[in-house]
Amino acid sequence: MEFSLTSLHRAKPFLAVIFMQFGLAGMDILSKVALNQGMSNYVLVVYRHAAATILTAPLALIFDRKIRPRLTPAIFMKILLLSLLEPVIDQNLYYLGMKHTTATFAATMVNVLPAITFVMAWILRMEKVKITSIRSQAKIFGTVATVAGAMIMTLVKGPTLKLFWTQDSMRSTVNTVDISLHEAITGAIMISIGCFSWAGFVILQAITLKTYPAELSLTAWICLMGTLEGTALALVMERGNSSAWAIGWDTRLLAAVYSGVFCSGLAYYIQGMVMKERGPVFVTAFNPLCMVIVAVISSIILAEKMHLGRMLGAVVIVLGLYLVIWGKGKDYDSSPQIIEEKITPDVELGNREREGKENGNIKEPQQNGV
Repeated sequence: MEFSLTSLHRAKPFLAVIFMQFGLAGMDILSKVALNQGMSNYVLVVYRHAAATILTAPLALIFDRKIRPRLTPAIFMKILLLSLLEPVIDQNLYYLGMKHTTATFAATMVNVLPAITFVMAWILRMEKVKITSIRSQAKIFGTVATVAGAMIMTLVKGPTLKLFWTQDSMRSTVNTVDISLHEAITGAIMISIGCFSWAGFVILQAITLKTYPAELSLTAWICLMGTLEGTALALVMERGNSSAWAIGWDTRLLAAVYSGVFCSGLAYYIQGMVMKERGPVFVTAFNPLCMVIVAVISSIILAEKMHLGRMLGAVVIVLGLYLVIWGKGKDYDSSPQIIEEKITPDVELGNREREGKENGNIKEPQQNGV
């Protein structure tokens, strides 16, 4: 029984980030449909975080009432920066890059995120790296492999694989979209800057949680300030176009609510919980799994053909993730030992002092009169 509980506790971070990738996969599909219907990316970002705020704010008031620390000006400035980095900069640049290129191109570019986060965490000494260590080498090669696998999935098609759940009678027609060199460069720059902003958000969130360890309250603050900052940007970019704010009971509303609930509210909270235990690199290393999930689900639900290139890319991604997880496993296992080594001397010293007082061997310090 004890072994089962221990195994479940160690598996929780993995299950959490995998669940988050399923949510992100759904967001990509719904958001692309909404943007194709003419929805403004600036308005989508605002509605998305408004929905996330409505969800997380009441929960934070209830569940974080006893653990929420005081909101200092320094912490509030970090929250303002956090709400600018991911909700405003990253998401708007990602949607704009997708408009200039295609959804496949955008999803491919996003998979550089684990590498960027790893380098940032390494520079800030938040990630343990020792070149001569086999586990550190595994983290480096694993990070590169996840990016390479995502590129293979998108760029290498290969022959069609006949899977038992696909219908051989169905023939899907793929409309190829030609992208000019100018659009490709513009889209790549936008998405790349967005990835740097997203990586900075993950790093800063991990730093903020050290002084404000209330994940749910921090999520609510980020969503609220992201809504306000995004609204200011949307009013400027969509000035004179009041119809951009119109929304009905359609895919645009579903995309905003779904993205807000699962990909902003829950995702920010899950990231915070997992990062406190495993670090920022662990969270972003699972991002390429989103492409694998989309490929498998589309082949089952939409009866799309699975190609050899996608399968090979998925295998490379899984191997890369295994290397990163194996490399970070040593960091995770060593943390309790380090804490125990730091606490044990203090505990033993306190015990010796108490025993000395009881035996009368240690005298109480004399207090000087005034």
